[in-house]
Amino acid sequence: MTAREGRLTVEGDRAVLTFERRLPYPVETVWAAIADPAERAQWFGETTIDPREGGLIDMVATGPPLPVEKKRMTGRILVWDPPRVLEHEWKQAIVDDSVVRYELHPDGNGTLLRFTHRGLGVRNASGFRAGTHAYLDRLEAYLAGTELPDWLTRRQEIVKAQLESN
Repeated sequence: MTAREGRLTVEGDRAVLTFERRLPYPVETVWAAIADPAERAQWFGETTIDPREGGLIDMVATGPPLPVEKKRMTGRILVWDPPRVLEHEWKQAIVDDSVVRYELHPDGNGTLLRFTHRGLGVRNASGFRAGTHAYLDRLEAYLAGTELPDWLTRRQEIVKAQLESN
């Protein structure tokens, strides 16, 4: 798997998912899509952010066919360094507590987005890889102003492609 498709690294009984996406947009544009609740709602789901270190983040993902209480993710913001780093706890009823980090780096006329999700159980991380890939595809479509892929359909396509490549 490439960093674009998501790498899964196992560290003991925990896993780290890492994605890298080169996006042809300025860092500030990508930051707004990630950190502005109104923009984030367009590609990820309903989001509330108290934009500061120690602030709270609360999100309900669009896409997974689960009840809201299982889709809801909450946590404290661990790093708030606009427009470069957003790191927050990921507390969700269906998975182990973990940490998500978005790092944005200027890359020519665009941005290198480095996304990590660390602290997941190994089994959950495998399932999260396709789902995260699908959300990052939705982010790219949102930034491009094109139709967003349906999350569930896109996730299923990614899982099928992963199975065929193994």
